[in-house]
Amino acid sequence: MRLGIRNSQSRFPSCSGAPKLVLLCMLALSPLVSYAGTGDQPGNAQPDSGLYLKVRLLDHRKPSALKPEDILEGELAHSVYTEDRELFPAGSRVRLTVQELEHRRRVPNDHWPWVIKFFTPRHENYPVFQSATVFLTDGKEVPLHVSLLSLSNKIEIHAQTKSQGGAQTASGAEPAQAVTTGPAARNSQSGRKPAPVAVFEASLPGNALESVGKLPASSPASSSITLPTGTQVKIILLGGVSAAKSHPGDSFQARVIEPVRQDSRIVLPAGSILDGKVAKSTPPRSLSRAGSLYLRFTGLTLPGGRGGPIVASVSGAELDNRSHTRMDSEGGLRGGHPGKAWMLIHVGVAAGIAKVADDGTQLLIEAFVSTATDASTAGTARIAATCASGLFMITRHGRDVILPRFTEMDVLFDRPVSVGAATSGTPSQ
Repeated sequence: MRLGIRNSQSRFPSCSGAPKLVLLCMLALSPLVSYAGTGDQPGNAQPDSGLYLKVRLLDHRKPSALKPEDILEGELAHSVYTEDRELFPAGSRVRLTVQELEHRRRVPNDHWPWVIKFFTPRHENYPVFQSATVFLTDGKEVPLHVSLLSLSNKIEIHAQTKSQGGAQTASGAEPAQAVTTGPAARNSQSGRKPAPVAVFEASLPGNALESVGKLPASSPASSSITLPTGTQVKIILLGGVSAAKSHPGDSFQARVIEPVRQDSRIVLPAGSILDGKVAKSTPPRSLSRAGSLYLRFTGLTLPGGRGGPIVASVSGAELDNRSHTRMDSEGGLRGGHPGKAWMLIHVGVAAGIAKVADDGTQLLIEAFVSTATDASTAGTARIAATCASGLFMITRHGRDVILPRFTEMDVLFDRPVSVGAATSGTPSQ
């Protein structure tokens, strides 16, 4: 409804509409609000020395729905190693007990635009676990001290080779960039909700390590062995990185979570540290253009302290199932294109801004120009509304690329690497 009443008492809007006017004007004129960072500052992190436990839960409840003393059952998604020794095989049953709930900062993601994140609570209730029990096939029960690192549904994305770029599957569809594997894939095919994955840092109490020492393990190589080009290593990031906050040259570290074997010998033990750098980063830009991130690994340090330079790149990553991040053939990570929901939200906000700008401009003109009428101010108000809504749409940024701390990734050696007692780990030319 046009505000065209001429008496002086009705020239200004009521107080009830003022907060909405101020809020929408702030949204239109303010720059992009970044949401909570990456969970921690990009860069170096102290190498963690605990065990890495990845548990696929059988309980599909949301983390916020859990209560103290709830018991969760699950199975190990990966074998658990300590350097050159396998402690627990994949598939071992795990029992977890919720100690309490804590109010912690919400982990950021690239699922929703900033307009939604701005009104989303910055904190959430999160379960705290302090103890777990692993059940081995021989009947042993091994207690663990645990600390929860992350809890969410996961998908895996992989770099597509150049030959796959234009290839199609047997059904004629383009090969998917994001692939869900394991039990999550079976649940998806059956129509069930994917099982959440809980990642823990764990430690064995007292002399419990001796009780699991009978599992088969290979001896580390005593002489120099060369790992060929294309050798894949599974790692976790020890510091968060993102396209919006990381810059070329920023350093970070990652930890090897599965040993690399060659000829039945362990060449690269679990716990080895990879040093990496951000090779290229492009933050999300206006016109809804997404960000991109390229990571390179340049150094290797074995648990004993030996090491040297390497040349390696990312070949895969495990992300939150809501992530729209994609990976190109060179291992570069790119934010996905804005979807329908993303665009509808921005269009809705732009329409609200246009309405407020239209009515507000007309109100201001009539307040200061005594001869102004609805008809004479309508054109100017529409121009102001179009400019305000257009400015809002143009300045919207695209999706970010967010890799929180403890993101699980696959790395490929781009050159042969020599490792062992008699080498410094210098890559072959």
